Amino acid sequence: MQPKSGANGTTITEFLLLGLVETPELWPLIFVFFLFAYLVTVGGNLSILAAILVEPKLHTPMYFFLGNLSLLDIGCITVTVPSTLGRLLSHKREVPYGACLTQLFFFHQLAGVDCFLLTAMAYDRFLAICRPLTYSTRMSQMVQKILVAVSWACAFTNALTHTVAISTLNFCGPNEVNHFYCDLPQLFPLSCSSTQLNELLLFAAGVIMAGIPLALIVTSYVHIAAAILRIRSVEGRKKAFFTCSSHLTVVAIFYGSGVFNYMRLGSTKLSDKDKAVGIFNTVINPMLNPVIYSLRNPDVQGALWRVITGKRALT
Repeated sequence: MQPKSGANGTTITEFLLLGLVETPELWPLIFVFFLFAYLVTVGGNLSILAAILVEPKLHTPMYFFLGNLSLLDIGCITVTVPSTLGRLLSHKREVPYGACLTQLFFFHQLAGVDCFLLTAMAYDRFLAICRPLTYSTRMSQMVQKILVAVSWACAFTNALTHTVAISTLNFCGPNEVNHFYCDLPQLFPLSCSSTQLNELLLFAAGVIMAGIPLALIVTSYVHIAAAILRIRSVEGRKKAFFTCSSHLTVVAIFYGSGVFNYMRLGSTKLSDKDKAVGIFNTVINPMLNPVIYSLRNPDVQGALWRVITGKRALT
């Protein structure tokens, strides 16, 4: 730690990220795992983007949102993994105070957009299945762009609010972060000043950024389920269900891990379970999304095959 003088003693200028394990012999294995996950995630999501671009069948609102989600997955894993790989190579755990807050800001920015984007995708499925006659007008290209723009604006406001709020706290030691990246639950216990207001702010933002979107998603799928049950054809019900199953799987994984990570503030020391959830949030989830959306989706699979082989779609 490199302290500097402050009004209330010393103020730290860097944090010490302890990483996943303390045993140096295991660091090469962790490096290989993180590098593999990063390459697979970036490659998989770029493939999804390429498939959406080359396949005319995928030029629909649902896949427009999926393309944006792929970009978010690339961004989310890039915020945390490359810096972790660098520390594993250099054996240096120190992270400057400003870099830590910057990582926190971009992580909450991207995760916030994810919340709203998943909600927009649920709304798109609701219109397609429950309001098919007005779908093309209600989900026009302009509406799609507005939904994405609003998602980024709301997430930016949320991320900036948390970053400014935590920058007002005093950190005078210790500076050891028991994790491999900087986030609010890991930094709150290190503050020398009260974090009660910050925790209330995080709770309120969680209701707005996650609670309301999740409620809208659940409401959309209640209507979707009712509409699917009214379909007489078994094949029709299966087709409608499979168009929603991938999205529902991603929603369950995203919100399940997010609730565990942020709704236990004020509890005892952070444990290895929190590190496991952190890996799931920042590494596993972005890596799984391309697999989930391409699995049992013949249009995506066909487009991916054309991307790999260089063949063009027949018009």
